[in-house]
Amino acid sequence: MGKAPAIIGVCSVILVAMVVAVAVGVSRSKTGGGSDEPMTSTKAVQSICQPTDYKHACENSLAGANTTDPRALIQASFHAAIREIEKVLNNSGTIQDAVKDPMSRQALDDCKELMGYSIDDLKNSFDQLGAFDVSKLDEYVENLKIWMSGSITYQQTCLDGFVNVSTEAGEKMRKLLNTSQMLTSNSLAMVTEIPKLVSDLNITGFAIGGAKRRLMAKDGFPSWVSFRQRMLLQRNPSQIRPNVIVAKDGSGKYNSINQALKEVPKNNASPFVIHIKAGVYNEQVIVDKHMSNVVFIGDGPTRTTITGRLNFADGTSTFRTATVAVIGPKFMAKNIGFENSAGAIKHQAVAIKVQSDQSIFHNCQMDGYQDTLYSHSHRQYYRDCTVSGTIDFVFGNAASVYQNCKLIVRKPLDNQQCIVTAQGRSERREATGFVLQNCSFTGAPNYLPVKERSKTYLGRPWKQYSRTIIMQSQLDDIVTGDGWMPWMGNFALDTLWYAEFNNRGPGAVQTNRVKWKGIQKINAVQAQQFTAGVFLRGADWIQNSGIPYIAGMIPGL
Repeated sequence: MGKAPAIIGVCSVILVAMVVAVAVGVSRSKTGGGSDEPMTSTKAVQSICQPTDYKHACENSLAGANTTDPRALIQASFHAAIREIEKVLNNSGTIQDAVKDPMSRQALDDCKELMGYSIDDLKNSFDQLGAFDVSKLDEYVENLKIWMSGSITYQQTCLDGFVNVSTEAGEKMRKLLNTSQMLTSNSLAMVTEIPKLVSDLNITGFAIGGAKRRLMAKDGFPSWVSFRQRMLLQRNPSQIRPNVIVAKDGSGKYNSINQALKEVPKNNASPFVIHIKAGVYNEQVIVDKHMSNVVFIGDGPTRTTITGRLNFADGTSTFRTATVAVIGPKFMAKNIGFENSAGAIKHQAVAIKVQSDQSIFHNCQMDGYQDTLYSHSHRQYYRDCTVSGTIDFVFGNAASVYQNCKLIVRKPLDNQQCIVTAQGRSERREATGFVLQNCSFTGAPNYLPVKERSKTYLGRPWKQYSRTIIMQSQLDDIVTGDGWMPWMGNFALDTLWYAEFNNRGPGAVQTNRVKWKGIQKINAVQAQQFTAGVFLRGADWIQNSGIPYIAGMIPGL
């Protein structure tokens, strides 16, 4: 495995919760004669598995543990989930006989990459956290929930790759992933229960895993946001001294962004700034998982543009169509455009795909048609950005906040309706969702003449527990009275979580909105829970980044 310290680290945290479980009724039971009977390993396993949705799978995965030590049991639980995903990787070759076309082969290759990311979220991310005290417990649990949600998302994305491609191969992959999906879900359930269990025992001032240590630098700023990074993001490009300059006119070190990315140190710990001068860069750019703290700064969202035209219709899986794919954590972009120019006729064609945890985009433009912005996983913050498209043009399963952004509906094909969001939360405990705050929903000039024929909807449920909140936003008359559109039949209408709060404009009138069970009526207190300060814990990583940021509700709206 090679990552035992990571698992032990998280066990130290969850140990508190498990101690509580033991303390409140598992450790000893009264016999008829009034004597105490020592806890058995079976009872300990049953207690740990109690909050999970797949108790049988949980208990089976821990059946051989033969211990009542909560630390050892939790270690065994995470090892079991990782082993199952590794087993999927090792056995993926068994479905080769069902892979009979290039798109199916791409889907299989995508799965292999995605399983690696899923393992990373279960294992490597824990290495980033050290000792902490109970006062930081909520922050720690939120981190774990995001990473567990990411692991679940990657497994689901693997299966999505076989939709409309190969039913036989997809079904075989689904069977391979069945156990790993259950065990990862169980891990998320355990993590979600920690605060309640700790609260029940009223633990305070107890340092877990050793000395107390904040996950913040001593000056109150997030440790990864250096003074240099904060300053550079507040300056104009002409004032910045980047690590590398990319320029089409030959005035930089490189004329290609991919060439510049080769200079990023592996697992880079400090901001690596790439100034991308004005111009159109026709290349597929990948900021891979080893490229952390990368900063792209352009000369303007319409002056510096990265463009491409990979698309599903021409034989590329949706996951691979992205002109720019950002995977490495703590990515930042400012004053830059991302485009997929394939057009509406080519269907799924991603301009930018974002997996980067704690990523920030400021004054950026994302242009496409179907599936423009793939807000795939982890935590993301978008400020003063513009996203254009036709169908599901903001989609994925990240925890994303879009603040002061413009959503522009473009003219679709004659037989198409337009949908702004398609959020993909597949488990009710996932800490994911889309929040659009003080955004504007408008139509492009070429769309307005067809708005009655090609109606615009705020969103539709891509997955079972799809969650989207639109608040304090301007909704033009392009938004249909129904507001929201079904995915297919009654799918997810009872389990989705959609809310509108304090919006304005003719499209914000809710008189004729759909009456699904999942449509929520929220008040100001509930809406506050979806602000960037709460939903993303923005004080930890956005507030001092140099990017404009409002933590709560926007005054005056």
